[in-house]
Amino acid sequence: MLRHQIKTLLVLCGLVIAPDLALAETVSVVLDQAKLMRLPSRVSTIIIGNPSIADGTLQSGGLLVVTGKGYGTTNLMVLDSKGTVLAEHTITVSAPVAGLTVFRGAERETLSCAPNCQRTLVPGDAAGVFDTVVTQNGTRNGLSAGSTTAAPAR
Repeated sequence: MLRHQIKTLLVLCGLVIAPDLALAETVSVVLDQAKLMRLPSRVSTIIIGNPSIADGTLQSGGLLVVTGKGYGTTNLMVLDSKGTVLAEHTITVSAPVAGLTVFRGAERETLSCAPNCQRTLVPGDAAGVFDTVVTQNGTRNGLSAGSTTAAPAR
């Protein structure tokens, strides 16, 4: 009987001492930018609910690089090697505040003006503008990676 009472007391103490995982910290990330997070030392696995909203790369020393991939909110779970949840976070990805938004009728185009205005990729821009920037960026990135063929222009 005494052994059972001691086990119950230890479990209750653990509940009081353990962090409240229901109160997840919210991490705000700007689209196409990265943020560093310090994680518990025994982290083994990270799980991101929707990797099209945010992506994470675990680094040595318990650092996680979180990159905003799309607008919205998702969750991050941090597990140890036994599958125990060490931490939970909410990740919110928002639009950059810098830049210039131009409307031509119902069509939108976003420009990054630092120091000269250039088109930039922002979900929600007009399809023609967005597709042109995707193609140009793909060609540029392919050339910088050593590709000898450029993507066809649209």
